Amino acid sequence: MALFSSLFQRWRGTAATGDPRLLPEAQLSGPMPWVIAIMIALTVVAAASGLALRNAAQTASADLEGGVTVQIVTAAPSERLKQAAAVAAVLAKAPEVADVRQVAQEELNTLVEPWLGTRPGDDVEALPIPALIDVRLRGPATPDRLAHLRALTVPVASSARVDAQAGWLAPVFAAIGTLQWLAGGLIALLALATIAAVLLASRNALGNHRETIEIVHMLGGTDRQIARVFQRSMAFDAAAGGLVGLLAGVVTIVALSRQFARLGSGMVAGAVLHWQDWIVIAAIPLAGVALAVLTARMTVLAALRRML
Repeated sequence: MALFSSLFQRWRGTAATGDPRLLPEAQLSGPMPWVIAIMIALTVVAAASGLALRNAAQTASADLEGGVTVQIVTAAPSERLKQAAAVAAVLAKAPEVADVRQVAQEELNTLVEPWLGTRPGDDVEALPIPALIDVRLRGPATPDRLAHLRALTVPVASSARVDAQAGWLAPVFAAIGTLQWLAGGLIALLALATIAAVLLASRNALGNHRETIEIVHMLGGTDRQIARVFQRSMAFDAAAGGLVGLLAGVVTIVALSRQFARLGSGMVAGAVLHWQDWIVIAAIPLAGVALAVLTARMTVLAALRRML
């Protein structure tokens, strides 16, 4: 009777306060918090990568939405410059054109020199480098507008090529979309792995305390009260692991952003995280805690129905 009285008094205090003393294992002493920390850190990095890629694609798409490039492909340098000037004059009068800029030959030479392997003494202008005209439209570069611009340029430059700048990066946008789907799939797999880890930990805890649970249940403890003790313990472990994982993920994001910033690429410059993105990242540990607690509760309740 003394044993049952002691267990009953212990259960009353546990059920009333929610203190997880039914599980004598100390917090952070088991592997569960560290498993959750690893899962949260990987999820934070994957989510940040997906958000940064989305921002880069949106920035590049907005910059190139109304951009059109006209190439004058002619071998004779003098004729090439003459046709480029004529095309620029014609396009400047078009109502759908907001701005026209003929790219200087010196700028073109600087762009192609690293790719052609030329030296300072070489005559780059002798190479058949197309003359470029940068055109900004008042709206998106639709097929109808491109066809109209081609109709305007053909009479003055039959070899002119009119292309939407966004079309050049279509393969890049497709690759970014694929990487975003991969990031989403990785997040889903990490969520499933977290559920599996919590499920195994909950079942292991139930097995270790089976005799105590049976006695408490005979003393009047309900399944929900027993489940509440387990989910409180899991909440503490998940919260501690989520905080550690968030800090590790943020440190990794900052380190990666500094490495990519050194590239100096315009596309990479748009891959930044806005304040809305940081709110999403900060919510990941909260979602992890909620997922762990819900999984622990459902696992314990389902096991108790079969056990008792």
